[in-house]
Amino acid sequence: MSKADEQDKKQIEENKINPTGNLGESINRSIVGDLGALSQGGCLTKIITVVIIIGGILILSRCTN
Repeated sequence: MSKADEQDKKQIEENKINPTGNLGESINRSIVGDLGALSQGGCLTKIITVVIIIGGILILSRCTN
């Protein structure tokens, strides 16, 4: 058996034991989203992302004072 098959079998057994854990994990992933997509864009996307992050940090730092 390959390693992928073993991992699939292990995941199936884990889901049988704790079916709500898989639901919780799916919900958490859907809320967070794919953060890797932010780094896969072009130059303009990366610049906009950095500006938004820096702006958010500045706003939060002003609110705490």
